[in-house]
Amino acid sequence: METPFGFVVIDKPVGLTSHDCVNRLRKVFGIKKIGHSGTLDPSVTGVLPIAIGNATRLITYLRGSKVYEGIIQLGRVTNTDDFQGEIIESKFWPSISENEIDSLLEKFRGTILQKPPIFSSVHIKGERAYKKARKGEKFNLDPKKVTINKLNLIRWSQVEGELTVHVDCSTGTYIRSLARDIGETIGCGGCLKKLRRTKAYNFTEKHSILLPERAEFYPEINRPKVLDPNIFFKHMSSFQLISEEEIISWCSGRKVCFKNNIKRLKLAKKNKDEDSFIHSKSILILDQKNIIIGVGDLDENYKIKPKVVFNAIG
Repeated sequence: METPFGFVVIDKPVGLTSHDCVNRLRKVFGIKKIGHSGTLDPSVTGVLPIAIGNATRLITYLRGSKVYEGIIQLGRVTNTDDFQGEIIESKFWPSISENEIDSLLEKFRGTILQKPPIFSSVHIKGERAYKKARKGEKFNLDPKKVTINKLNLIRWSQVEGELTVHVDCSTGTYIRSLARDIGETIGCGGCLKKLRRTKAYNFTEKHSILLPERAEFYPEINRPKVLDPNIFFKHMSSFQLISEEEIISWCSGRKVCFKNNIKRLKLAKKNKDEDSFIHSKSILILDQKNIIIGVGDLDENYKIKPKVVFNAIG
């Protein structure tokens, strides 16, 4: 039986970790080579792209922003920067208008420095921050540069102290940190109450399906559809191999020379609406049927050096 190759996009339910979803799909497909493209906290729902088979080796080449819709609770500070954490401080939030809030949000638009939550997966001398935090250890996390492409106020409830926001941001942005810092700026503290991801890289809600409920092996006919990976790598240039000889040479780890076949190199076009960029160096290698059979790096001698090689799909 041929191993599937591509992506399944899960609409992650609340209460499960990203790894729980991966484990479920491993049982559904009956294979171990499955991995997700970025963790969602158990309390967060929404778009979770999961690579199937050899597509796990393409995860590092995904590009694009991530989009969220969330509720920030003012007046509540927790040790995890979200609603599930231990309450450290409670305050009354001020009487404030939507226009005033929108002006305050301007501080967080564009490229900013952001300190990750102490309960996060950031590495500190080989250990995850959340593990150190659980042990009660004291430590500092350095702020990191992130980009907030859009930060729009959807709704403000003065009675509940809740801000509903739409966020389009770069990979590595913590919405919990954003909630914490917005609360600090308003002067009453805050934390993330609820969050849903609606887009990750080039994966959107329209691609997503519910996580299969049954954990046991599915008959093949009932498995989730595996999406063609090509549609999620439009930001990368590509080169098509058109003969068996070229494919055998590529799969043997040899460079591809395109000096006399420059028309076969299809350059990607930059999407102005994304924070992604064209991979000027990394090139998708396709077979005669436009199936991805690897990734190579361009060099100065009109050659593509193999970086990732799929000898056979599966």
